[in-house]
Amino acid sequence: MARFIDELKRSHHCGALRAADEGKEVVLFGWVASSRDHGGCVFVDLRDREGITQLVFDPDFAGHGDAPKKAYDLAQSLRSEWVIGIRGVVIGRGSNKNPRLATGEIEIRVVELTVFNKSETPPFEIADSIDTGEEKRLQYRYLDLRRAPLQQTLRTRHKINQVTRRYFDSAGFLELETPVMVKYTPGGARNFLVPSRMHQGKFYALAESPQLFKQLFMDAGFDRYFQIVKCFRDEDLRVDRQPEFTQIDVEMSFVNQDDIFRMVEGLIFTIWKEVLGIDLHEKYPSGRFPQMPFEESMGHYGNDKPDLRFAMPHTDITDDVIAQNGGGIPFFAAIAEKFTTGKYRRDLPTEIVKALRIPADIAGKLSRAELDKLEEFVKGMGAKGLARAKVDGEGNWLQSPLAKTVTPELRTAINARVGAKEGDLLFFQFGKESMVQTVMANLRIHLAKKLGLIPETGHGGSFNFLWVVNPPLFEYDEDRKTWAAAHHAFTRPHDECVEMLETDPGKVLCYRYDLVLNGFEVGGGSIRLHDPAVQAKVFAALGINDDEAKQKFGFLLDALKYGAPPHGGLALGMDRLAMLLSGAESLRDVIPYPKTQKGTDSMTDAPNKVAPEQLAELKVRVVEPQAS
Repeated sequence: MARFIDELKRSHHCGALRAADEGKEVVLFGWVASSRDHGGCVFVDLRDREGITQLVFDPDFAGHGDAPKKAYDLAQSLRSEWVIGIRGVVIGRGSNKNPRLATGEIEIRVVELTVFNKSETPPFEIADSIDTGEEKRLQYRYLDLRRAPLQQTLRTRHKINQVTRRYFDSAGFLELETPVMVKYTPGGARNFLVPSRMHQGKFYALAESPQLFKQLFMDAGFDRYFQIVKCFRDEDLRVDRQPEFTQIDVEMSFVNQDDIFRMVEGLIFTIWKEVLGIDLHEKYPSGRFPQMPFEESMGHYGNDKPDLRFAMPHTDITDDVIAQNGGGIPFFAAIAEKFTTGKYRRDLPTEIVKALRIPADIAGKLSRAELDKLEEFVKGMGAKGLARAKVDGEGNWLQSPLAKTVTPELRTAINARVGAKEGDLLFFQFGKESMVQTVMANLRIHLAKKLGLIPETGHGGSFNFLWVVNPPLFEYDEDRKTWAAAHHAFTRPHDECVEMLETDPGKVLCYRYDLVLNGFEVGGGSIRLHDPAVQAKVFAALGINDDEAKQKFGFLLDALKYGAPPHGGLALGMDRLAMLLSGAESLRDVIPYPKTQKGTDSMTDAPNKVAPEQLAELKVRVVEPQAS
């Protein structure tokens, strides 16, 4: 072994050699991907992170004494995942080329072989495509990471990091670090808490983002900041969420919203060009992404991250239902009555009715059985059911219980509102606004996948970007019957809306924005409040008095008193970008050591219990859950 490590240094990676290298003597290191004894010669596929090279152990390889015979004898014992080193000569494969390998034009006739380490039989095959369950693969993540698809996604992630650093450095940004253990401040996601040994009974919070600190960098005069930073949120997990994640964090001084958009668009165009070789100017010649008001996004798509790779918008038909007093449909009538009696105000969150039209040319792909299953799909999200109707040539509704009671006036109004034509399918959802929006947004995506409008996973070669802009500053908390910050309390309202902070908070729009790609929010941020007077009005609208504001945000409020510049920023989800660029199915595929859907690390068995002595030192006591 010492000869290989000390004298024979690696000359090439396993994916590097080509026909032009024929005749060269080379040294390769790697893992045995497969071994085949063909009676007289042993063939081995040697793998490292760059690819695979075929090795041939021929005992009669002339011109090298008895070394090839010794290598051949040892090669007969090789097994999968053994770690080996070889010295050999590059030979052309002639007509036996393997077009599936980048190195398929050549093979290595081995002269010397050493075994660095043997391997037990792996718990699953190390191959590009395997059917092993994710739980098992995460338990042996270090083996899973040997597979080429995962290595490629992590290579993509590496490239994004490098492009990002070069881009921001060339634009005059400073890469600055912020604390990970911070003071808990309310208003964002749930934090992980860290007990302090030196200050017993007190806790740090793991930073959910560098938000307040990057604003302080602007107050300190650094002007342009960025950071590729770890963040932590104690939230329920899903396909695009992990408890610890990485974001590209950006903040700029003396800018407006459009300045930030241009800077981020430049980064995205650069990443797509350098990582994927795709010039986004072909789709966006101006170098700019389209913008959509938040209200339009919610109205047409039910959320603020619409997937625009396909059409099929929703239509809010609440006003038609109210105008027709429910139009003969009992559950529509109940909603209309609440508005006409003044129980609900149209400008506050309430109950709504929405319709989704499926054009006739694709509606025919859905069988009656599939249509019936859609009702179970929406019930899984809390809906009571899913009303539907098929439109005939005269505008009548067929195959629907609604057809028996709906008035011609309401049917005509709805058909006109949604643009219904013969053969179209209409789906209806009604009830609490938040529920209707969620159900219809998810139903739209579910149908798009079922109808083949978008792939089940991945980008399908299409990248549709969108800025969602001008959302409300506040959202109504129906439980507490008060207004709450929709994002955070330091977002700047539109100048023309400042007066409404005291009179009509629900109509106050703000400079907050999200960058959306194929239905995923890949970034979000805002222009910050730097004016203490306006900040005080925002706090008042939230019911936060001076003492409470100082207790929660005192250090930031103090900084605003000492000459804070106008500033704003954004954070891009590094993990989501990597997932969408690589076409991976989930964030777990682009994070080297992710958590499971239950938030555990099955490889290291974390989280785990700690010794009583450790808890005692921290003055922390565990309360065991009550037996059910």
